[in-house]
Amino acid sequence: MPELAGSSQRSVTPLASRPETRLKWHRVATVRRGLLSLFVFGQTLVACYFLLWVLPYHGDTWVEKALVAVFFLLYAWIAVGFWTAMYGFVLRLFGGDRYSLLKRHSADQLAATPLAKTAIVMPIYHESVQRTLRRLRAVYRDLERVGQLGHFEFYILSDSRDPNVWLEEQAAWQSMCDELHADGRLFYRRRTLNQNYKSGNVADFLRRWGRRYSYMIVMDADSLLSGRTLVRMVQLMELEPATGILQTNPTVINGQSLFARLQQFANRVYSPLFATGLAAIQMGDAAFWGHNAIIRVDAFMRHCGLRKLPGFGLFRGPIMSHDFVEAAYMGRAGYEVWLEPGLGESFEESPPTLADELTRDERWSKGNLQHLWIMLFEPKLRFAHRMAFLNGIMAYLASPLWFCFLALTTVEATQLALSPIDYFPEGHQALFPLWPEWRPQWAIGLALSTVVLLFLPKFLAILSLLISRQAKLFGGFFRLLGSVLVEILISVLLAPVRMLAHSRYILGAMLNFSLSWAGQNRTEETTWPEALVSQSPGMLVGLAWSGFAYWLDPLFFYWSLPVAIPLVLAAPTSVLLSRVNVGKSLAKHRMLMIPEEVRPSPLLQDAVDERRLLPQVQGLTRFEEAVLSPRLNHLHQTLARRRASSVRQSIHERLARLCMREGPGALTNSELSHLCRDKESLEWLHQSAWRASPDSFWGRRLLVLTATDSERDESYL
Repeated sequence: MPELAGSSQRSVTPLASRPETRLKWHRVATVRRGLLSLFVFGQTLVACYFLLWVLPYHGDTWVEKALVAVFFLLYAWIAVGFWTAMYGFVLRLFGGDRYSLLKRHSADQLAATPLAKTAIVMPIYHESVQRTLRRLRAVYRDLERVGQLGHFEFYILSDSRDPNVWLEEQAAWQSMCDELHADGRLFYRRRTLNQNYKSGNVADFLRRWGRRYSYMIVMDADSLLSGRTLVRMVQLMELEPATGILQTNPTVINGQSLFARLQQFANRVYSPLFATGLAAIQMGDAAFWGHNAIIRVDAFMRHCGLRKLPGFGLFRGPIMSHDFVEAAYMGRAGYEVWLEPGLGESFEESPPTLADELTRDERWSKGNLQHLWIMLFEPKLRFAHRMAFLNGIMAYLASPLWFCFLALTTVEATQLALSPIDYFPEGHQALFPLWPEWRPQWAIGLALSTVVLLFLPKFLAILSLLISRQAKLFGGFFRLLGSVLVEILISVLLAPVRMLAHSRYILGAMLNFSLSWAGQNRTEETTWPEALVSQSPGMLVGLAWSGFAYWLDPLFFYWSLPVAIPLVLAAPTSVLLSRVNVGKSLAKHRMLMIPEEVRPSPLLQDAVDERRLLPQVQGLTRFEEAVLSPRLNHLHQTLARRRASSVRQSIHERLARLCMREGPGALTNSELSHLCRDKESLEWLHQSAWRASPDSFWGRRLLVLTATDSERDESYL
């Protein structure tokens, strides 16, 4: 985020605290990372050796050299995930990582640790107001239940531009304050100039109020954290002054569509293994995921200001994906960043459809690719954090690499089928020809090893649940196994679709195409026209490639089918996965179940409370309500500003007369926002609307309001 100056009330010297503990985990981390590197690169080199002997010319042509190079990167990437899961499985088998923060302190020691003043901040941008604030209300109530509410204050930080959205935010916030008696503890702030996305929003909060707090807990619009977890996070930070950021491992919940249920099931079953392994490898050099984490405010303000990138194209301007960068800066300043999987009751939600996930990935891919500049050129970063940048980059770069691998294999197959055999490639003389050799059994073995790397961790996750006797919380062993098989089938179908989409996003990022930053869809299904339009390029690619493969060689055609068929079926797959009724049907048969559905906590029950914080008058927009309702108009006047100049007064008066004469449809969202931010305009519009003739626009809207009020009174009587 933008540079933050100044200091807070407390200053921490992390390097001086518990040096023996710090030295110990550094030694352990070095050993663990060394073993990981040995396993990954040793296994990858063996696989590349097998590939060289599978290829007919054993790597002596440029195509085969390129194939081996791309294969090395992809296989190593898969191997990293496999061995991370293996670390997690072994550690969970023996009761967890004894070097984690939670293992350092007994329950009694934690309970005896007093809390420090902490801010819970929720940046939002064009989110569903009711759903978002219901979640924040649930967190507030859970802190009340554990009796620690007095140490926490809440901030809703809005970047919303649409006046109908932010007017609802303001009114719902006030309604929530009234319901919870939270005045002076629950605050709302909307930026009129939303620079630098979410990071700029948090930076604005810190400049204004950061010095009031020791810690800041960042939540997304779909986040939930229990009161017990919030309290435990603050206590750990108090006991570990060298820790700058403590990241929880969020669990995905509330999935309704088939796609969302698959994502939350996969997260709940596989994530404990991967998160435990990742935390054991990273230790105090962990990454920050931007939400559901606690941050030491003083250190963050001193060391985590984000400058604009000085490069070219994509690598010039504000940093779009800020969280990994802030963790790296915190580490550079000498503070530790920890991922603690043992902190439960941390939740988030999944995009409901494949289209929404890919839309999110388009933003993330560009932000992660920016990290290449920081990884290469930012001075004094810890090596582990540079590797975290590389890991994030590879999450998207793996797709175009896979695409290149498929393209190179197609070129190789074409050359073998259409060109005469070259016995004398470059470097081979007439007396020493190179005889092409094929070893199909080696190719099968290599393919099987890749399958093992991809899917064995999923079955180890089942074994881990059986050992810990948690399988019944997932519907029992057979339903758990069936759900895993369904998830594997769908993941195989989605892999080529994601590959093609991510490849396009990487290409667009390198060409520096502009992106719009919008709120996320969290409820709507995908229609057939939307699916056909968005997936038609991939469907055409799949048909063309498989058709060419069939023309070239029937054997190569069969080899192409695992990629071509999912691309051809992408549109119906996308539609089916978005269907809520399919997801509910599987839930009814206890498939893709997660423990939070079997035993929901009070926090989760509060979060799905359907009572609206602010009922909307049917037939009126939020702007029209703000003008007509005496109570809402007074609220928005209180939050608005007075005119600062005669020029602004003239502009606002002109816009207000136009709005009164022709209705809000005659004004743009920007013009409506100007009116809503001006106290005098809101007051004049309210008085004029109540005096409007019954056949005018505002007269008709007033009849809607008064009729609704009469119905409410009759219902009450």
